[in-house]
Amino acid sequence: MAGGQADSSIAGTLELIGDRWTFLILRDAFRGIHRFDELQHDLGIARNLLTDRLHKLVDHGILAKHQYCAHPPRYEYRLTAKGIDLSPALVALKRWGDKHLAGGEPPIVFVHDQCGEPLDQTFVCWHCDQTVTPGGIRSRASR
Repeated sequence: MAGGQADSSIAGTLELIGDRWTFLILRDAFRGIHRFDELQHDLGIARNLLTDRLHKLVDHGILAKHQYCAHPPRYEYRLTAKGIDLSPALVALKRWGDKHLAGGEPPIVFVHDQCGEPLDQTFVCWHCDQTVTPGGIRSRASR
């Protein structure tokens, strides 16, 4: 990649999951939609595109393919630990869209399943035991 981005984790992540359909497939997987036909119906995606994106996600260990029917063979796609680690990224994109595209009125609110109260996404410095705002974040090369 040009412009010093060859080692950028963001660029690599976007290369793998940065298209619209892949994000929507991941969103559906987090919502409990796991089967090919259900994904296709929910997303309105062409079969060939869905097949391509699912293969890519499985090949990179983000989704795991599990057979649920032998005759005919049918599969569902479940998030792996690597896939579950993408949750904060999807939540951040949702929050941005809620604020800037939905007029601040989110169509869906994430809540704590134990108490039902809305959740917030924050950065925490565990060393200082403080919540950090975006203005307090800097980047540096890793050690």
